[in-house]
Amino acid sequence: MKITKQEVEHVALLARLRLTEEEKELYLGQLDKILSYVEKLSELDTAGIEPTTHSFPISNPYREDVVKPSLPRDNVLQNAPQKEKGCFKVPRIIEDN
Repeated sequence: MKITKQEVEHVALLARLRLTEEEKELYLGQLDKILSYVEKLSELDTAGIEPTTHSFPISNPYREDVVKPSLPRDNVLQNAPQKEKGCFKVPRIIEDN
């Protein structure tokens, strides 16, 4: 599978990356190699092979979820540097462009 420069630019746009022309050429070659390898893997006969997500069986080591009462709001907020209307108040982190 051959990837085009326009496809690299589209992926960069989706990832919100600004690429130089040199980076576009570099990633074009790298992505082309990756896609060629994946295409080669698709030629393998996988009939009769059971799909797996792990190479060995695993089990969930976590305990069962148990519903418990929450901590009182005043206790939770007592050490908060800033609070407003019964909630933590944090600085605004969204930047305007």
